[in-house]
Amino acid sequence: MILLLVLAGLWLIIATIQDLRKREVANWVSFSLIAFSLVYRAFVSIFLFNYWVLIYGLLGLAIFVGLGYAFYYGRIFAGGDAKLLMSLGGVLPLSSVGLFSGLVDNLKIFLAFLLLVLLVGSIYGLAYSFILVLRNKKNFVREFRRQFKTRKIIFYSSIVFALLSFVFVFYAGDLILIAFPILFLAFPLLYMYAKSVEEACMIKAVRSKEVTVGDWLYENVKIGKKVIKPYWEGLDEKEVKLLRKYNKKIKIKVGIPFVPVFLIAFLLFVILWYSSWSFFNLF
Repeated sequence: MILLLVLAGLWLIIATIQDLRKREVANWVSFSLIAFSLVYRAFVSIFLFNYWVLIYGLLGLAIFVGLGYAFYYGRIFAGGDAKLLMSLGGVLPLSSVGLFSGLVDNLKIFLAFLLLVLLVGSIYGLAYSFILVLRNKKNFVREFRRQFKTRKIIFYSSIVFALLSFVFVFYAGDLILIAFPILFLAFPLLYMYAKSVEEACMIKAVRSKEVTVGDWLYENVKIGKKVIKPYWEGLDEKEVKLLRKYNKKIKIKVGIPFVPVFLIAFLLFVILWYSSWSFFNLF
């Protein structure tokens, strides 16, 4: 399966370059990776007389297609990110030893990869947002103050709950429960921070002629009697054609390029898979 992993790594590099340059990933990247992975598995299955190689590839693809749709409609991933995740489902099943043991091993592999994506994504998201804040410091500070004034009752309430939970932790005598007062304090601050980054650093005014399919509108745009509203799916082709005739500035929301997270998580996954200390023994 080394060739399949190398192929997936190369495709992820291509997807990362596209995402960083254009904030989108071409469909051919994801679909061709699916096709290559299944054709390769079919060839190996015939060569080794082991049909589990292909079956687990199809099963992995089915599972990751389900995850991709769940993340997309849950508004966690954009369309390109979801499709790229789906394509990795045909690559990641690395065990083909039989029915039960192979299934368990591959499910552990899926879980390990998703946890790596979650870990890398959290660190990457915070680091990327800090860079945006440094580039837009004045706007961020002004927006954070506005967010705090709007939600100060929630923040003060969280302090009260944090103090009450701290008293409970003190009398319970279990230090692990200290996480509760920390969460009560951190959640409203993190929420205000995220909203401030979004409003101050991720909203851009562009000429309507510059919009492309999939761009996210920040606010309604009225053109004659027609109103184009912001949707999670982004602009479609008809809306883009209409906006390009509008010839005025509009506001769009610029997302954080997430494909580099897949690349970093995948590289970590491969390193851990082939390391002498097996990360997967933890599961």
